[in-house]
Amino acid sequence: MSDKEFILTQDGLRKLEDELENLKSVKRREVAERIKVAIGYGDISENSEYEDAKNEQAFIEGRVITLEKMLRNARIINSDEIDTDAVSIGATVIVEDLEFGDTMEYTIVGTAESDPSQNKISNESPVGKAILGKQKGTVVDVNVPAGVIQYKILEIKR
Repeated sequence: MSDKEFILTQDGLRKLEDELENLKSVKRREVAERIKVAIGYGDISENSEYEDAKNEQAFIEGRVITLEKMLRNARIINSDEIDTDAVSIGATVIVEDLEFGDTMEYTIVGTAESDPSQNKISNESPVGKAILGKQKGTVVDVNVPAGVIQYKILEIKR
């Protein structure tokens, strides 16, 4: 069974590499020190500081494993690969909500770097799936829990 491919932009790759480096070089040391101090308090069987530090250590180690797997299975999208004739991963797209007339700008990214608060939406999200591969001027139906929203693609850019 093959591992899932993680699609990343150069910016997304850099952020994951930075997070991994921080976890390995800073956070591991910090939590090891917390564990050492907590052990110094004596009986670890009823030591909440020790338990908290061990839980944080487990979280950090799990995140390190996840990030290493993502980076090992990453496919990087370079800006020169971004197609402006049709919506592709890495492209920034301006769409208009045909019901309300609102316009939104989204950058289509892989799931690993999606961040709706920064208008970075996954290619696997309802909007991402609906507009991927479509051209400027196309009207798409986006299935959302509340029903169907119609978006018109106004612009595709790198």
